[in-house]
Amino acid sequence: MTASWHKAAFAGPDAESLIVGVSPIMAEIRYLVRQVAPSNASVLVTGPSGSGKEMVARAVHAESARVTGNYVAVNTGAIPRELLESELFGHEKGSFTGAVSQKSGRFEEAHGGTLFLDEIGDMPFEMQVKLLRVLEERSVQRVGGRGEITVDTRIVSATHRDIEQSIADGRFREDLFYRLAVFPIDLPSLAERREDVPLLVRHFLAQSGNAVRFDGAAIDRLVAHPWPGNVRELRNVVERGAILFAGQTIGAEQTETILSRRVKGFVRNAAPCAPGVAEGPASCAVTPIRPISVPRASELPFPFPGAEADEAAVGHAPTPNPSPLTEPVAIAQPDLIRVLDAAFGDTPVDLRQLVCDLEARYISEALRQSEGVVADAARLLSLQRTTLIEKMRKHGLAKAA
Repeated sequence: MTASWHKAAFAGPDAESLIVGVSPIMAEIRYLVRQVAPSNASVLVTGPSGSGKEMVARAVHAESARVTGNYVAVNTGAIPRELLESELFGHEKGSFTGAVSQKSGRFEEAHGGTLFLDEIGDMPFEMQVKLLRVLEERSVQRVGGRGEITVDTRIVSATHRDIEQSIADGRFREDLFYRLAVFPIDLPSLAERREDVPLLVRHFLAQSGNAVRFDGAAIDRLVAHPWPGNVRELRNVVERGAILFAGQTIGAEQTETILSRRVKGFVRNAAPCAPGVAEGPASCAVTPIRPISVPRASELPFPFPGAEADEAAVGHAPTPNPSPLTEPVAIAQPDLIRVLDAAFGDTPVDLRQLVCDLEARYISEALRQSEGVVADAARLLSLQRTTLIEKMRKHGLAKAA
């Protein structure tokens, strides 16, 4: 009796859906994946950060007979060296401080499946020796354990580093490299396959599920971008655009905005939401504006009747009809907003200084209305008396004589 494995019997992702691109070099990558997947050979994927190395590892697993087993991913460069051995090989109860129970390692979890060792080039040198032994013996020994545990695990590793240079510098074992790189696959940067950008944009938009599209000018701008962060950066840019411009068509101007590392200078406008898009804070249109220049606090309309322009003044004669001392001071929001709306300029807002000036002004006015009685002024400002005293010292204010 014989049995054979057919990939079509298992519905799920494959090399075509995981490795996206129409460029000749990506077609070659998919071919290499399909060639090596049916074997048990170790695969080493190299390429710049964000180029999609884990997608290749997932494709190798998906196209192999191990697709029904576990796919386990470990970032070996992100785990502290004192914990990496336990993470990979497991440990026995009481083997070290904090080992309160027995724990299986990632090699055991990936038994019958695929273990992806990401950033293998950053693995500590002493751990490289232990990994080499496991690859040669096909068995692991848990930390604190005595017996060997046989593992049937396919190894796919990846790194963004120049491994050959690391070997020359004595930072990576050459014998381990030969064990890991039985079948090497090198990924290009996104800048080397710009023709794949439109298809990748469509792919990420489908994943986001948001009703947004990029017009021709926007796509041209994305294709021309240097993409230092590669496919990962493109995915983030598309997701950012889908959030900011949900239900809209993104043009070249909006593309410049989402390509920026910091999204700022946006306010809601009164434009209606796109047809079929629900009203809400995440769905209405946004319009970029220039940075605004806000006047100093002394230039704002002060909300107290009879207030003087001198913001440093503390003790003035009481106004004929002072505000009741039981009501806190309130900002005249319409007046303030009207001034801010008219204050568009070419310089950014010094928010810290603005808040400082406003605070000093309100404290001064509260002291004036309370005729220098700190307790009454604190009540007007909804502050504790001691807090008000500290703020008066900070601003150099004194109570009325």
